[in-house]
Amino acid sequence: MALAVRVYLQLKKKLEDEFPGRLDICGEGTPQATGFFEVMVAGKLIHSKKKGDGYVDTESKFLKLVAAIKAALAQG
Repeated sequence: MALAVRVYLQLKKKLEDEFPGRLDICGEGTPQATGFFEVMVAGKLIHSKKKGDGYVDTESKFLKLVAAIKAALAQG
C-alpha cells in the first residue's frame, strides 16, 4: 500500500473517531500526484490539499482541521 494511501486512511480514521457518524470522508488517488484530500462540511470547503492546504501531517494541522470542522458543524 502506498504511503499516501496509508496517510489518508490514518487521517480518515482519526477524523471518524473525533466525529463519529458526522462526516462523510472520501479521497481520490490520481496518477499525476499523490491524490486529492478535501474536507467539506455543510457545503463549505474546510481543507483542500489540492488548493494549497497541504498534507495534514502534524498534530497542529490536525487540530486546526478539527477546530474548523467543529466550527462548520456548529454553524449547521
